[in-house]
Amino acid sequence: FGASYMTMNNPYFVAMNNTIKEKIEIQGDYLVTLDPALDQQKQIDQIHEFIDMGVAAIFLNPVDWQGITPALAACHSAGIPVIVVDAPVYAEEYVTCTIVSDNLSAGQLCGEDMLRRLDGGNVVILEHPTAKSGLDRIQNFEKIIEQHPEFTIVARGNSDGQLDIAMRVMERILQTHDDIDVVMCLNDPTAVGAVAALLSENEMDDDLLVYGIDGSPDAKQLVAEGLLTATVAQFPRSIANAAVETPYDVLAGETVEKTILIPVHLITAENLNNYSLEGWQ
Repeated sequence: FGASYMTMNNPYFVAMNNTIKEKIEIQGDYLVTLDPALDQQKQIDQIHEFIDMGVAAIFLNPVDWQGITPALAACHSAGIPVIVVDAPVYAEEYVTCTIVSDNLSAGQLCGEDMLRRLDGGNVVILEHPTAKSGLDRIQNFEKIIEQHPEFTIVARGNSDGQLDIAMRVMERILQTHDDIDVVMCLNDPTAVGAVAALLSENEMDDDLLVYGIDGSPDAKQLVAEGLLTATVAQFPRSIANAAVETPYDVLAGETVEKTILIPVHLITAENLNNYSLEGWQ
């Protein structure tokens, strides 16, 4: 089997891949994992490499949900099942199964928590426009803002879901916006980067809300320290367990679900004790 994630510079994907690898090796099979490092052309080349290897199936987390289409078409022509994990693709007709968190719900949970805590304010959005998972999260968060004009989006920036990029983007935003009430981040590495920037610029205070999505150990620790308002927990091992069963079912001639949604949960200081600070859910 082959696996290609948008980047392995994210512990979320490492946890997911480790679970898939473990389950596959129990069956006596092998997993080859390649890292495109957020380079779409590199990921397309990796998919063609898997095709040339004659892998039985491919686990894919796309760098660009639309840009990956030519590689998906090549897999379809080669008769190789593609199991998409964590972030959907545009050309779903070429995909055997898509297994993702309920990303729309994740954005909604953050928005609802914001309404519970504030009557209004200035909002910064840190996003990742080429990842459909990130688009969905921000989309539903923005829908809540559209219904509540007392909140205003004053700035937004692309973090590519990466901590170091998010920190630089947030630092630039702080140069022109010093009255920020909410920072909505598409994932936890982005949220950690935003918190680091806020601390370095002495802009962090008790009234500022910062949201992440993943439920990572780092984010849960920041929630415990009062630096992160909340993180929406994803369940990478649940996604991995569902994903690894799919190609074996397909190879056995069984019918599989086209889409599997994994529920998400909001983690705040109020319910943090229900979760382990170490490791993933």
